[in-house]
Amino acid sequence: MSEAGQSGLVVMKFGGTSMGSADRIQVAASLCAGEKRKRPVVAVVSAMSKITDLLLNTLKHAEGGDREGMEANIATLAKRHYDACEELLPESTRPVVRTGIDELVGDFRRIANGVLMLGERPVRSVDEAVAIGERLSALLMASYLQSQNVPAMAVNAREVIVTDAVFGNATPLMGPTRERAAAVLQPQLDKGILPVVTGFNGATADGRATTLGRGGSDFSASILAATLDAAELWIWSDVDGILSADPRLVPNARVLDLVTYAEAAELAYNGAKVLHPRTLAPLVSRQIPVWSKNSFAPEKPGTKIVPSIPNPTGPRAVTSMANVALVSLEPSSPELAGTKLMGRAFEALSASGAEVLALTSSSYRQSFCFLIRKDELASALQALESALSLELAHGYVKPIEVDTEVGLLAIVGEGMRGVTGMAGRIFTAVSREGVNVIAIAQGSSELTIAVVVRREGLEKAVRAVHEECGMGN
Repeated sequence: MSEAGQSGLVVMKFGGTSMGSADRIQVAASLCAGEKRKRPVVAVVSAMSKITDLLLNTLKHAEGGDREGMEANIATLAKRHYDACEELLPESTRPVVRTGIDELVGDFRRIANGVLMLGERPVRSVDEAVAIGERLSALLMASYLQSQNVPAMAVNAREVIVTDAVFGNATPLMGPTRERAAAVLQPQLDKGILPVVTGFNGATADGRATTLGRGGSDFSASILAATLDAAELWIWSDVDGILSADPRLVPNARVLDLVTYAEAAELAYNGAKVLHPRTLAPLVSRQIPVWSKNSFAPEKPGTKIVPSIPNPTGPRAVTSMANVALVSLEPSSPELAGTKLMGRAFEALSASGAEVLALTSSSYRQSFCFLIRKDELASALQALESALSLELAHGYVKPIEVDTEVGLLAIVGEGMRGVTGMAGRIFTAVSREGVNVIAIAQGSSELTIAVVVRREGLEKAVRAVHEECGMGN
């Protein structure tokens, strides 16, 4: 274990809303500075809120040949960071930081001009371009810390996180990343410097820019926590922690004090806005705890994500997803075994990149249905129809059925294992509200019960289950 790990190193990650303005950057910096008085700190920062969307929109203008729209967006990009610089920093340090902003905006303009000339957006260029948002945030945060007499340095994660070459959704190579972290970050920590690292991005071993895809900034933070043997990872956002339900649907939803890695992963998989399962993966083997905290209310304790909870009881949380579709497949001929059809179908789904959220099957008719996200439906259907084209053409498989008027309800809790009558209570609560249950799924771990219901009854079902299971305040 590194010296930083032995002395309680904490990695603190700040999301876009926590970096959304000069005021928010000041708060983030003060949280880092306060913790640094006790132990070493590494900060990981997202782009300022809405900046990543602005960068992508700019590249879209460039791809379409719209130079005027492209330049207008670049001017907005520069102004937002100039304004933050003016508010954050004393006059004496502004010129140097403005020069740094100019250089980064210039890098982005160079990429955008290349897209304009090509008339297309190469994925590699997009990866390099969108990381500019995080680099600008890191520059402002580190500069403000320095102005407050806190030794700090902006670090491009491209110099630290080594990934494969899957541009747009890269996977880290933990061994090489550990070596880079030891070479780049550890010397700074040993000197008492607070590294401010960009989230979301990395690079291949030969230096080509990559990004880490969905939940990339959180993923960056967990990668660094694991490779630096951190004592803790703190994820700062604009919510109080992990809640027992969406408070927009359930007014008495409560913040959970403790959640296991497995519970957090299941909640994220089933639509809750908590840490993506792959964010947790680097932390599990090293059992590094994660805090989910609110930078707008830092005095609140938040939620601690841990390997296990002693004596868990019953369901912990209920979550839901509305933008889903239920796809049904059924053999129409005994010449095609249901298991073979299922295997072919899931191979096609895997190739399309679609994620199966729930699966149920019938043993007699050998029909089965599965739930996927609506935004993955078109590519999934195309892959299925291509893989099963002969069977569909000759009538061995009935026409694929799709139902988009459904929603997913997922009840999660380590304490549901072996509890008699839990499923019955859940279904009774849902039916009491007059909501029709279309399909159910539960894995052998008994960690999650997934229920597919009619879309119009989803919110009522969430509230009914939350109340039935006593999850509220």
